[in-house]
Amino acid sequence: MSLPKTLADDVAKNLVMVARLLDSEPEEAYAYSRVALRLASRVAAVREAAGFASYVTERYSEALTEFRASRRMTGSAELWPVMADCERGLGRPERALEMAGAPEVKQLDKAGQIEMRLVAAGARSDMEQFDAAVVTLECPELGSHSVQPWTARLRYAYADALIGAGRADEARDWFSKAAEADQNGSTNAAERLAEIDGIEFVDTLDPDIEVDDEGDDETAAPSGKSDEAQDTELAADDVEDDEDEDENGEFASGHGEDYYDDDEEEDAEEGFAPPSAAPFLEPGQGRRS
Repeated sequence: MSLPKTLADDVAKNLVMVARLLDSEPEEAYAYSRVALRLASRVAAVREAAGFASYVTERYSEALTEFRASRRMTGSAELWPVMADCERGLGRPERALEMAGAPEVKQLDKAGQIEMRLVAAGARSDMEQFDAAVVTLECPELGSHSVQPWTARLRYAYADALIGAGRADEARDWFSKAAEADQNGSTNAAERLAEIDGIEFVDTLDPDIEVDDEGDDETAAPSGKSDEAQDTELAADDVEDDEDEDENGEFASGHGEDYYDDDEEEDAEEGFAPPSAAPFLEPGQGRRS
């Protein structure tokens, strides 16, 4: 609402693309976020969107800058957990723990407080304090029968912390509970559970995998030849085998991968820019799980 209508429309279009691409094409989402940022760097929603686009592409220093700017503009503590996770991504888990004990945490709603627990437990695991990570995640919500959007992730994190603490038997039960609560596939709890049970998944669409009539999987070495060519060779082998059998009486077998543009008026005239117009920066440190 603070922007002229034409500029507001252009910014909105870029933000829509950020939202659409954030999960499937994060680098493209990042590119659109930089365009929106150049057009309207003084709008809190733009700074927040740019922060998340940087966050999912592991540009943690940029993300932290954008989240801090958005927080200054709005006065909200809503982004506090993700800001703490950026500190983890930058290799500063101790700062994330300091933020977990800050007064801002009390301003968070239930979902935000659970998110803060997850970040704090992750920071403990980063520091190889696995028993402390387990204790951090122990809360009434962990065993609640009510399934919330964060339930699967909370149980998954708890199971992962138990693995780190050497309590694999308990971890299996919690991976199972996480898988039951994970209706949207937000975790790989089912795969972790199968790994513990020694079950190996096979891609039946893999051309190098053959499945026999009884359902058993066999690995076939790639021949580099088309099916038609292989069939022709097999037919030729059968003829030779018949000739050998006729002559010798025996059967012979065959073998068959400053970034802001402060001149907003000029950007407004340019209008909606394609993602290629956004200046890419070097990726930051990889995120810790």
